[in-house]
Amino acid sequence: MPAALGTFGVIVALVATVCGLALQLAELWRTAHGRVTPPWLQGRYLLVLTAAGLALAVGSMEYALVTHDFSLAYVADNNATVTPLLYSITGLWSALEGSILLWAALLCAVTCAVCVANWRRHADTVVGWATAVLLGTLAFFLGLLAGPASPFAASGSTAPSQGQGPNALLQDNPLVAIHPPLIYLGLVLFTVPFAFVIGTLVTGRIDDAEHLGLRRWAVGAWTVLTVGVVLGAWWSYQVLGWGGFWGWDPVENAVLLPWLVGTAYVHSVVVEERRGLLRVWNAVLAVAVFALTILATYLTRSGVLQSVHAFSSSSLGVLLLGFLGVVVLGSLALLAWRGDQLRSPVAIGEPVSREGAFIANNVLLVGFAVVVLLGTVFPLAYQALHGATVTVGPPYFDTVAVPVALCLLFLMAIAPVLGWRQVDAAVVWRRLRVGAWVATALVVALVAAGVRGVGMLVAYWLAVIAAGTALRVLAGNLRAARTRGAGYLGALTGRSSGGMVVHLGVVLVAIGIVTSVGFASRGEVTLAPGQRASVGGHTVRYVALRTVRDAVRTATQVVVVVDGDGRFYPAVTKFTGRSGQVVGTPAIDSTPFADVYLTFDALGVGTAVSGPQLVPGLARGSVVVGVAVEPLLAWLWVGGLVCGVGGILAIAPRARRRRGAPSPFDVSAPRVVRQMEAV
Repeated sequence: MPAALGTFGVIVALVATVCGLALQLAELWRTAHGRVTPPWLQGRYLLVLTAAGLALAVGSMEYALVTHDFSLAYVADNNATVTPLLYSITGLWSALEGSILLWAALLCAVTCAVCVANWRRHADTVVGWATAVLLGTLAFFLGLLAGPASPFAASGSTAPSQGQGPNALLQDNPLVAIHPPLIYLGLVLFTVPFAFVIGTLVTGRIDDAEHLGLRRWAVGAWTVLTVGVVLGAWWSYQVLGWGGFWGWDPVENAVLLPWLVGTAYVHSVVVEERRGLLRVWNAVLAVAVFALTILATYLTRSGVLQSVHAFSSSSLGVLLLGFLGVVVLGSLALLAWRGDQLRSPVAIGEPVSREGAFIANNVLLVGFAVVVLLGTVFPLAYQALHGATVTVGPPYFDTVAVPVALCLLFLMAIAPVLGWRQVDAAVVWRRLRVGAWVATALVVALVAAGVRGVGMLVAYWLAVIAAGTALRVLAGNLRAARTRGAGYLGALTGRSSGGMVVHLGVVLVAIGIVTSVGFASRGEVTLAPGQRASVGGHTVRYVALRTVRDAVRTATQVVVVVDGDGRFYPAVTKFTGRSGQVVGTPAIDSTPFADVYLTFDALGVGTAVSGPQLVPGLARGSVVVGVAVEPLLAWLWVGGLVCGVGGILAIAPRARRRRGAPSPFDVSAPRVVRQMEAV
């Protein structure tokens, strides 16, 4: 029954979307010829059928997963009778077919949201073409679901009785319920700016872009994707057992690419809104972000990459690359056609100005994205040309990432205090001096305390100045909000305040990364029962060994006490199904000051040793425990949360001025005007 209902839902959604696309194009043709289309011939109404079909398909798949219906091949491969309810539900996005079903459902929801948000502008040709682009993209993914990526294919004549179960890494942490959907939603949301840019290019109504809320859609997409990436780093840190949060894995890079270019886009679109500049560049960025989301889908779901994050392979690579080619070539043709109209009549002012800082920000982010893309794709190209395998490791990426990060911190510190078009050095210094003196005092104190390393000290110095700049802007916005009669929440909403909250989050992330990497202490200690050892100023005592079993796993745990208070249980865990996958399960003692990261590396059983690592001659009952002490790492996750809050504030509508409150632009209140100009 779930197979029949799910297949029916997909077919209904596909037919409704294709018919809706045809009606949408027909409506555009009628509008171009001055004809009015009656409501019953408008394609957007068929989105109700598309949504109903996808809801039926998603519901059927979830029902099959929760009830362990192994007559479906997807359920048999990614579920088992012993799989807990949470991981049965998350099985929807544990492999290729379910991931595409989730992608299509999210894209349908976003398309509906765009139609509702522009309900009164449906006759507008830009909105109409954007809707057509969204429907066309949705039709492509529904076509995959109806054909080569159907999640409702039967298991065959003999359905398995128990099921293989999810990959061990997909049933070892509840973050699997949050991280992948946020990543997918962030990527899907970037389809909206792309669709509206295509609409403006097709119609030639370039000036309409600023009235369509592209910045809000882009910032919303960036916010969701940022939180998803940070949660993914946290998930890797908690599950993979190597004590790190980013390893430049190819699948990590595939998601990082649209995030980098998307970050450049949400900054440069501000310049377009404020000065009417960078129109061509912004159109290119919108297209590039969408193209990179399709490339990320190809890299992560085609099986071309070998990665700890790649949980499926398929034969969809050719179809995804074909769709990517259509997107890129079609967009380039439109850009070439409308290029002259896109050019701004306004010239860029002084290079040292706020728009100059935004341009430098874009150059850094896009340049680094090119570096990451080359490092990710080069092994594939080399293998295709030479038939040999080559890897590009973290040193390649770190060599570029560190100076780029320092330059971005510098721009975060200085850009908000620069003026548009021109700069007064005295004014800039007046706005920076408090943060600069505090940062300098901190660096002097760190040097006196024995901290060395030019890169680390520069990072701290720039981070403190960037934080001071953000706080100064927020304080100015609070003063201005009080003047116009708005509350504190009203002062924190909007592009300026939300952006500064994001900057504070980035500062926290930077401090967490620099401190945890620069001052980390790592080591392995061999302990007999009752023995203790010290690593990085923290004491670890081995108490006992125990085995914990349930229906899903068998875990051999080392019971250790950290700093004499609190027990932790690093383990080696064997899961049922999938040939008994064995993974390491770290334990983390996390505080605001430092993380103590523990892994169970080996167990002595006399002359032989069991575990990931072989240690000849290890005494029976002894264990090898990996210990990593990473100061301030928890602030990386806090910073990611602050970035998410800042993004929400940036797209929230500004609070209206209370009736009767003085206007900040009242010519009779020169003091208020001076305050606003100072901000």
